[in-house]
Amino acid sequence: MPTSPVPNIQYPLMSNFILATLIYAQRGDQVLMLYRHKEPNLGLWIAPGGKIDPGESPRECAIRELREETGLRALNPELRAVITELSPDPDWQWLMFVYRTQVEAGEAWGDGREGRLQWFPIADVPTLPIPQADAIFFPYVIDPAGPPQEMVFHYDGDLKLVGWESRALGGK
Repeated sequence: MPTSPVPNIQYPLMSNFILATLIYAQRGDQVLMLYRHKEPNLGLWIAPGGKIDPGESPRECAIRELREETGLRALNPELRAVITELSPDPDWQWLMFVYRTQVEAGEAWGDGREGRLQWFPIADVPTLPIPQADAIFFPYVIDPAGPPQEMVFHYDGDLKLVGWESRALGGK
């Protein structure tokens, strides 16, 4: 089980998790990324995604967000990771469901509100400016042969990553 030291951090007693999804759209050896024009992750490349609406499943959210942000339709979305991000900040408690999918033919387009879209070779994604946690979970998410992962990321009060844990989803 890959891991880094887990810090001794005091977390809020009550957390209202922000429920969200990310969805990595693939075409062959390319993956679609979004360069963020606003917080969170301003100035970084991320997968399309967003917050889960009331009455919506994580899968439905991922499919909807991909369509809204890129104009593309997911063909076979697979849950690849469940990510928990914890920090002392009560407003930075995330529970994310991360999917990978192939997409139908057609151009990706966006209205620019979230950011700029661009296709990259999968091998280039780790070299892009991406969030710290994404750099760790991306290889697990994009690898079709590996098992889905459950990962926990720990941040300090400045939202700097200070530790993480990973295990196969459903594993010990």
